[in-house]
Amino acid sequence: MTHLPVPHKTLIVVGTGEGAKFYRNAGKNGDLKLQHSKDLEPGDLADQGPAGKQPPDTSAKESMEATFAKILANHLYALAQSHKFDDLILVLDPDTLGETRPSLHVSVTDKIMLELPKTLVNSPTDEIEKSIMAAL
Repeated sequence: MTHLPVPHKTLIVVGTGEGAKFYRNAGKNGDLKLQHSKDLEPGDLADQGPAGKQPPDTSAKESMEATFAKILANHLYALAQSHKFDDLILVLDPDTLGETRPSLHVSVTDKIMLELPKTLVNSPTDEIEKSIMAAL
């Protein structure tokens, strides 16, 4: 089975509305080998807010997840502006991917090689790798 090669040092973000794990591709010659680099946690969201208007019946959890999606988008923008990645794979649960996508700057979206709407944040790295390779 052929798939798109994953460039060395590709940034892979795996997350939900409650946090994200950042990986780099340590594989060579288009192979995928995830290497954990850091976690992004929502922290104290009291002084932050979700992007855009929120419906009045939005729960606190939904508001927190929307706020984290905005934080994630801003973090990816800062990394893109600092030239910290050339290629990006987003593996986010479907709700978080839907919340994050509209907040992503074009400097980030231009680098996306795959968006995978799956909840894999607590999965072992080999399972994440298999899911990504199956989607490419």
